Amino acid sequence: MAERNLDFDRIIDRRNTRSLKYDFAKRRGLPEDVLPLWVADMDFETSSYIEDALVERARHGIFGYSEVQTPYFEIVRKWMKKHHNWDVNERWLVKTPGVVFALAMAVKAYTDPGDGVLLQQPVYYPFSEVIEDNGRRVVSNNLYLGEDNRYHIDFEDFEKKLIDEKIKLFFLCNPHNPVGRVWTEAELIRLGDICVKHDVIVVSDEIHQDLVFRGKHVVFAGLKKEYENISITCTSPSKTFNLASMMMSNIFIPNRELKKRFRKELDAAGTSQLGVMGLVACEAAYSQGEEWYQAMLSYVADNIAFTKKYVEENLPGVNMIELEGTYLVWLDFRAAGLSADELEHLIVHKAKLWLDSGQIFGECGKGFQRINVACPRSVLAEALDRIRNALIG
Repeated sequence: MAERNLDFDRIIDRRNTRSLKYDFAKRRGLPEDVLPLWVADMDFETSSYIEDALVERARHGIFGYSEVQTPYFEIVRKWMKKHHNWDVNERWLVKTPGVVFALAMAVKAYTDPGDGVLLQQPVYYPFSEVIEDNGRRVVSNNLYLGEDNRYHIDFEDFEKKLIDEKIKLFFLCNPHNPVGRVWTEAELIRLGDICVKHDVIVVSDEIHQDLVFRGKHVVFAGLKKEYENISITCTSPSKTFNLASMMMSNIFIPNRELKKRFRKELDAAGTSQLGVMGLVACEAAYSQGEEWYQAMLSYVADNIAFTKKYVEENLPGVNMIELEGTYLVWLDFRAAGLSADELEHLIVHKAKLWLDSGQIFGECGKGFQRINVACPRSVLAEALDRIRNALIG
């Protein structure tokens, strides 16, 4: 049977489907008629092979406690080897209900209340939330925007923060959300050597690893044995195949002691087996979803190019940061002459858009907006037109 869901131009009405993206504007204090391009899920149907696998499992009609056996791991292993040249061991695997949950467990497993946890802002805002909500301190090695219109790491400040703040745990975002960097091997080695030197554990969020448009994704733990020994690598098919509500992630922890401490926190949180539908979806995605995946990548790459051209030609005072990975475009409005509050008003009330405000990613995100371009081209064009009209109207 051929893949059926390859029409990415088709607009699918997601309202009244319990969609966080579409159905909760009023509850979040926004006008009900905003066009949402915020949270990181796609407006595309997932692979028809995943749909069929879920329907077949649902027809069984019994949804008791479920677990996977070795064939599940082999499917995951083949995907990681084929797409990232990373050899994983079944002994390393821990499954969790999402990557953010895994981040929270890592904070509890590897730090004590009051400890600082290092991250690199502007960064995915749940990083800060799971640190602060668990009684730890956010310490940021802020990224900086270079003359090449890409973000870079201040390595001197990185090492200084590790020493001064007595850091035990570092959250790496690779590829980086929201600034769209795909960290190079050289950058990761420089970071890794510093972390090894100072006995710092690295939680590498690699959930966007399959969404790379320039460069190549490098698995941090795969670079050196020393990095493997200090790493918790967080992966999931959720971003790649639009499966966020399935709440399942594959976490790889090669170090036995680190895995033991992580599992202890999972047990303390009362988690054991995941939902069967997430497990079925993951198997179908990684074993049968290649055609859909490649077609989606091509479509999103064209959306990124479309956005770049549109911003350059039609949005005065706005700069699109060069995007290497993720489907989340980072727009710099700082030259538009607006305060942070004025920018929010323009986006929400004049343009009638629901984007992610840059300031939620850290203080250094003020003046930016994150826009999700994993949507039909016509929807993206309408959103960009709304920004243009709000700016010049």
